Amino acid sequence: MSDRPLLSVRGLTTHFFGDEGITKAVDGASFDVLPGKTLGIVGESGCGKSVMARSILRIVERPGRIVGGELVLDRDGTLVDLAQLPEDGEEIRAVRGGDIGLVFQEPMTSFSPVHTVGNQITEAIRLHLRLPKSETQERAVELLRMTDVPRPEEILSSYAWELSGGLRQRAMIAMALAGDPKLLIADEPTTALDVTTQAQILELIRDLQERTGMAIMFITHDLGVIATLADYVAVMYLGKVVERGPVDDIFHAPKHPYTRGLLDSIPSIYAPSRARLATIAGSVPHPFDRPSGCSFHARCKQSISGVCDKQDPVRLEIDQHREVTCHIYDDGAAAPAESARPANAAFATVTVAAARNGDADTSHTSHSVDTRLNGSDRQNGSDRQNGRNVLEVRNLRKFFPVQSGQLGRVRGYVRAVDDVDFDLREGETLALVGESGSGKTTTSRCVLRAVDPDSGQILFRTKTGDTVDLAKLPRKRVRPLRSQLQMIFQDPHSSLNPRMTILDIVGEPLLVNGMKSREERAERVRELLELVGMRKEYMQRFPHAFSGGQRQRIGIARALALNPRLIVADEPVSALDVSVQAQTLNLLVTLQEELGLTYLFVSHDLSVVKHISDRIAVMYGGQLVELGEREEVLSEPKHPYTSTLLAAIPKPDPRAEVGIKAPPRGGVVNLVDPPSGCYFQARCPHAVEQCKVERPAWREIAPGRRVRCHRAEELELSGVS
Repeated sequence: MSDRPLLSVRGLTTHFFGDEGITKAVDGASFDVLPGKTLGIVGESGCGKSVMARSILRIVERPGRIVGGELVLDRDGTLVDLAQLPEDGEEIRAVRGGDIGLVFQEPMTSFSPVHTVGNQITEAIRLHLRLPKSETQERAVELLRMTDVPRPEEILSSYAWELSGGLRQRAMIAMALAGDPKLLIADEPTTALDVTTQAQILELIRDLQERTGMAIMFITHDLGVIATLADYVAVMYLGKVVERGPVDDIFHAPKHPYTRGLLDSIPSIYAPSRARLATIAGSVPHPFDRPSGCSFHARCKQSISGVCDKQDPVRLEIDQHREVTCHIYDDGAAAPAESARPANAAFATVTVAAARNGDADTSHTSHSVDTRLNGSDRQNGSDRQNGRNVLEVRNLRKFFPVQSGQLGRVRGYVRAVDDVDFDLREGETLALVGESGSGKTTTSRCVLRAVDPDSGQILFRTKTGDTVDLAKLPRKRVRPLRSQLQMIFQDPHSSLNPRMTILDIVGEPLLVNGMKSREERAERVRELLELVGMRKEYMQRFPHAFSGGQRQRIGIARALALNPRLIVADEPVSALDVSVQAQTLNLLVTLQEELGLTYLFVSHDLSVVKHISDRIAVMYGGQLVELGEREEVLSEPKHPYTSTLLAAIPKPDPRAEVGIKAPPRGGVVNLVDPPSGCYFQARCPHAVEQCKVERPAWREIAPGRRVRCHRAEELELSGVS
């Protein structure tokens, strides 16, 4: 591999011109992409990563345009500045998909829903390779085989919406490879995927790079993915590259305070359970409202007054591939001793600096709300897990009909939830984990009666001490109980009405439940906003004025408005950046300790689950396969599926051994036509003949420990030490 860059970006500046002024989305970004190497681009949402990728291919949507900088691409020995090419010219069209391929975050929005996958892949082949029509189909099949797509001939005739998320992403990668690119730009390609599917896609990308020798520019906010895949890293903040260097240097000797803040925010599977995560104060400002001086100074714990807030820092070159843009680097303050970490530590501890300086962003006042809570609703953290059951789920089932034909005849049923049993104790957090399609969300919606179960019991203990079966209650009798059962949604943007102010959004549950006085509602909303760490002055603003983390806080405030007894949190941090995720997790833990809340926490991220849960219930194919105390499940898993989930977690340390060398085969079991034996047996490396013919029972193997596996007692599975 040559040290001569395949792509050299220097001073890239992309602005958006609107009626309100100029937004500097990318503001002088500089970096190199080396042949055959992977450059990881990291940073929070709003830092300009995706706009930068689109700028390279000259596909920035209007009113945005490149106003400065160079994009020098080595095209077989000829250096071409892409920034100088006409946007719709023949040469730049040859670069798009030819020299440079692009994989988007969400393939559903990239594939046409009215054309087959095969039509779209063959079109890309004809555009860039000029093959005869008779050979394009063979090439399309070859590309799908290269990306490990099963039954490629069948997939070519399918539509994108007929494929699973993992298959769609593989097909998108195949289409990006149609022109034999020398550089593949992958823009958050695994963010929307399960941890096991993510492991498969990362393994695929590594394998493709080894076979083709292409360079990769991998954009993500997941530092675990970067540690697994990247050779070099560029850290972006507000349109600038504030630090870049080899991946080991970035993770083990970070120079910029922002880089260290991102690393310290990661919820590690190795960290002490329920320990307060270090966070970066505040959030990324809008590029239109860029701070003076260093863009990061308002959030930086080491900011120097009169310097960082007044002067732009100079980019300092440490060596050929190591740069940092920071005022305090020269005096050594940018690399304090607590930033150095031993190999494989996975950044398990909260930094000394974070503990010393506190966490300004997540501090909040709770005494005003405590006065509204009855003594029976509050519970000290030491009493958690020792209370009575708030919820008892027994033999819960929910099947969805599969219809076909013009008459909509039912040809089968999706066994979304199939004989699920668990208890949830007062003041505890039970985490429900598993891949997409495993039945987690359907189970949680049955508990809330947002979906009507087909059979089983959902026994809920109300605030008055009565026990009611939510599964049997008519909907009109469920409604009075809704104040005690609330939900925090995955996407804080789509769950808030854009036409309502925060006062009306948070106050709506109060209005619906009889608080007619607007003054009383406003007072209660002020208390709730203070509780979740937001200013009361924000009440008259609309959701679009807030960051993703702030919108999630608003959603939490709304869920707390009626003093609920049980909160279902459905992937509440999966759509958030790592720093905002840390703030939200800290907030949820603190609220639980202070208000005695009970959580049913739905997630596919076991690092997050380790931080917040008391017990863990693992779900696969509509069934629970393992249940137990947090430490037992994580350190000594008894079901092979649990061990698979643990091994698939990307470890935020480039020195750590890759967890899954051979990712699990296939996807979640077909719940319309499940196998006769264990649902996991086709993907299980420990399956025996009994697993193929006999369905395992849900049984207790120790007090409080249940598992659905024939070989649970004899297997020694890898967990987290």
